Amino acid sequence: MSKIALVDDDQNILTSVAIALEAEGFDVEKYTDGASALEALSRTPVDLGIFDIKMPRMDGMELLRRLRQNQSFPVIFLTSKDDEIDEVLGLKMGADDYITKPFSQRLLIERVRTVLRRSEASRAAESSGEDNEIMVRGRLRLDPVRHSCQWDGQEINLTVTEFLILQALAARPGHVKSRDQLMDMAYSDDVYVDDRTIDSHIKRLRKKFRAVDENFKSIETLYGVGYRFSEG
Repeated sequence: MSKIALVDDDQNILTSVAIALEAEGFDVEKYTDGASALEALSRTPVDLGIFDIKMPRMDGMELLRRLRQNQSFPVIFLTSKDDEIDEVLGLKMGADDYITKPFSQRLLIERVRTVLRRSEASRAAESSGEDNEIMVRGRLRLDPVRHSCQWDGQEINLTVTEFLILQALAARPGHVKSRDQLMDMAYSDDVYVDDRTIDSHIKRLRKKFRAVDENFKSIETLYGVGYRFSEG
């Protein structure tokens, strides 16, 4: 049974999300602010953290920053504002994914399972020394097991969702993927997301790559059709 730390100052979210996670077999520890969560998690780590960004006493970003000094468990951020996402990703806080409020509990549970699977696979690969499943496409190097993305040897910090979308595009360079196809790769069939969600992830992917290569143009848009990855 995986143990999850849920940190949010909204009691309604805290209660409803905890009930949903416990119904799926997870053991949930609840905290109403970052300071109390930091005190507890510094002593007893969990398998995954779900942190709200805006909280009293200590916000989610500061909580993660302090925990990262000696803890490495994966974290999903809950955010209510789009500009907060850019701030989080710009600071490279080390979060594994984010979900924007209001959110579907099915989507959150799916993301929890995906992040946990990647975390377990990464630990297994590191302990065994395996180096398989690596995808190299020109200047791009993707290691799905370790959730590592490099461009020209420079590490790029991607969320789980961004990684899945990029992996789907890079699997067949030059081939166009529609938004529906990318949604199928990044989300399960029973979770609804609209076209703008994919467009938003693509926008952030480009922004991250252009932070290390201002001439990055390998993710191309074919208006009205979809996206494709070019090795050139």
